[in-house]
Amino acid sequence: MIRKLLQKVFKRKKTAETVGDSLFQLHIIPVKQHGIHRNQISSCALKITQELQKAGFSAFVVGGAVRDLLLGLDPKDFDIATNATPEQVRSTFRRSRIIGRRFRLVHVMCGLETVEVSTFRGPSPDNGHPIKINDITDQHGRLLQDNVFGSQEEDAMRRDFTMNALSYNPATEEIHDYLNGYEDTSSRTLRMIGDPISRYREDPVRMLRAVRLAAKLDLQIDAKTAQPIGDLAPLLQNVPVARLFDEMLKLLLSGHSLACVVDLRARGLHHGLLPMLDVILEQPLGERFLTLALKNTDERILQDKPVSPAFLFASLLWHEVLASWNSYKVHGEKPSVALHKAMDDVLAKQQKNLAIPRRFTATIQEIWTMQPRFELLSGRGPFRLMNHPRFRAAYDFMLLRSESGEINAETASWWKDFIAANQEQREKMIQIIHKLSPPKKRKNRNRRKSSGNKTDAPEKAAS
Repeated sequence: MIRKLLQKVFKRKKTAETVGDSLFQLHIIPVKQHGIHRNQISSCALKITQELQKAGFSAFVVGGAVRDLLLGLDPKDFDIATNATPEQVRSTFRRSRIIGRRFRLVHVMCGLETVEVSTFRGPSPDNGHPIKINDITDQHGRLLQDNVFGSQEEDAMRRDFTMNALSYNPATEEIHDYLNGYEDTSSRTLRMIGDPISRYREDPVRMLRAVRLAAKLDLQIDAKTAQPIGDLAPLLQNVPVARLFDEMLKLLLSGHSLACVVDLRARGLHHGLLPMLDVILEQPLGERFLTLALKNTDERILQDKPVSPAFLFASLLWHEVLASWNSYKVHGEKPSVALHKAMDDVLAKQQKNLAIPRRFTATIQEIWTMQPRFELLSGRGPFRLMNHPRFRAAYDFMLLRSESGEINAETASWWKDFIAANQEQREKMIQIIHKLSPPKKRKNRNRRKSSGNKTDAPEKAAS
């Protein structure tokens, strides 16, 4: 009995390792316990792990794919981690390329599928290990360079949340768990690895990721993980705006954008992304419009229907444009000029917080500029409007405005009938509008007096 107890203690010491102040131990979870089989892994990811293992390297499916499979979801991507360097991976697969600067990765292509392969990362600056690279963090602690390779254990420690640090070996169908991520996944708890403050400083985008994953996967954010978010929210201002846009797009296209936006505001994260949320959500019409827009987006995504990012951002920014538009009109600007000035103001302000690419801003502006035209129902205007390439997006946007109470329901109803009608019926609808419309008053023009008074001119000239 004593001998068995001693063997058990010494065996545990061999499997436990220390990184900084953290003690982690490898737990190997068999397929009988976790239930994930290799046939659930994509053929491309399976082929890559097999080839790397044949070449003498270790290779695991890692990150969100393992987490999603444990939660009963279908992963969108299968990422692989290995002890092979990017150059060794590149030489193993003919159809591959090395990408990235902050941390080099390899994209391996199999037919139409692309799988991301990363080398195990080494320790971060905050866990007690010396880093030989100079100036790898900025003054706020954000990592600028991350090409430090390490072991599988160190790679697990470098990931953001415990449930994202699980590794799956397709050859043995076992899960390697160093940080109790399997237990956290089972209890649906989102827990940061290491000190949350240091990890958020290292990469502030992790705060947005925590909000997105919690909403998307119905997780509870651990108290220690959630506590510093409000205080560290200003760190988002130091993240490149293009990277913020990419993360924000993932959040809005998660299928749970409404819950995410509400949580962003509750935690104070919106100030660095969408500062106008305070104003919008405090206005009854603005709150209703935004709620309808995000709810509609979530429903489309969950039904596997296409969603336009431009439409989403047009919705998020619309009531800021509307307020500015009305302000310009009050100060005497013509409606069309006022609208264009309002659009320029809002987009310029937004670009400082979240860099929306030009391919989206052009569509956003078209959706906005078409809105006044939906209220012009006479003449050939409705026909020309229907032929616009962005008509459908602008039409859906107008329906949201009507449903939220911003414009009258009669306008939306007329357009629904107009779209459903044939050409002859449309012509009759236009004629009815023309008859119901009051005649336009002609402008009074100052005409010269009749020829009978021509003699007045020489007299005035003579005088």
